Amino acid sequence: MQEPWRDDLPIYRQLHEKILGLIVTGALKEGEAIPSVRQVASDYQINHLTVAKAYQELVDAGLVEKRRGLGMFVLPGARKKAAVAERGKFLNQELPLLVERARQLNISQAELTKAIHQLMKEKN
Repeated sequence: MQEPWRDDLPIYRQLHEKILGLIVTGALKEGEAIPSVRQVASDYQINHLTVAKAYQELVDAGLVEKRRGLGMFVLPGARKKAAVAERGKFLNQELPLLVERARQLNISQAELTKAIHQLMKEKN
C-alpha cells in the first residue's frame, strides 16, 4: 500500500520523521537493521534518492550507521537521543503553535489545561 504523503513537507522529511518515530517508540530497536533503500523505495513507490536523503539525515543526526555490505543499523542510544530531540521540538515548535491557536479561539488556560489533562489521562 502506498503511503499518503502530505503536500506541506518534502517526502524525504516525512520519511525521516516516520523512521524517527519508529526509533522513538522502540518499533525499531537499537542494533536492528532498518529496511534497505531499495526496499523502502519499492514499498512506497518513491525514488531511491529520496530514501537515501532521508537515511543520510538519520546518519548525520547520529541515529543510524552504515555498515558496508550489511546495510543501515540503529545505533546504541539512538532512542534516547531521538526522544530528547523530539521532546525539544515539541516544546519549542509545536506547543507554541497549539497555544497560539487556543488564544485565537479564546480557549482559556484552565480549559486548555483541563483538555490536555483529560487526553493524557485517556492515553494512560
